[in-house]
Amino acid sequence: MVYTPRSARHGALLVGTVAVLGLLTGCGNGQEAGSPPITASGTAAPAQDGKSGSASAPASAPASVPAGTPTASAPRSTASAGGGTTPATTRTASQAAGSRCHTSELGAAVGRNDPGAGQENFPVVLTNTSGRTCTLRGYPGAAFVNGSGGRLGADPRREPGSAVTVTLRPGQSAWAGLTFSNPEVSGAKQATPAALLVTPPDERDSLKVAWPGGPVPVAGNSSSVRLTVLSPGAAP
Repeated sequence: MVYTPRSARHGALLVGTVAVLGLLTGCGNGQEAGSPPITASGTAAPAQDGKSGSASAPASAPASVPAGTPTASAPRSTASAGGGTTPATTRTASQAAGSRCHTSELGAAVGRNDPGAGQENFPVVLTNTSGRTCTLRGYPGAAFVNGSGGRLGADPRREPGSAVTVTLRPGQSAWAGLTFSNPEVSGAKQATPAALLVTPPDERDSLKVAWPGGPVPVAGNSSSVRLTVLSPGAAP
């Protein structure tokens, strides 16, 4: 058995104690070297191994909209609480009021003849019989027909003229001039129509008016019938 002096044993014991204390001190540190970093919720983690860490918590869901709060996609009301209309509704009504007159909204008539120098001049009158304001623009259509509805002569030719938009309130009228040479003067072939068909501008349906003007030229020399653009009023 080897004898170890007391001083050597004391030195070895001291070294071992120091080593144990060092180990305990390393273990008692609040953060170990290999522990992952602590991150706050919603923030990016510190870089690890040269790469950026991802967020430690997903983004929170958007807050809900309180009840009764209007959203940007909500449709705009077309009427106010007091019963009034919004500007959009008002514009729509205004546009409808100013649209063209339809055949069903008009009445037709042939005014009194104003002859002169062998010419016969009749105003063809269109009157707004509806309850709204509407417009007429341009030339009406016209055709003479006999008692059975057959056409007499060619359709009237359009006299050159500048078309204007005629606004008709309920009860107001516009007129166009229907002119032709008296067939008894010109010697043209003649016939006496039973009615005149009048078609408002841009419409397909016609209005039938009894013809009061006697014979009209239907063929031969000076047989042309002419029609002017519509003007405000019921007569020249």
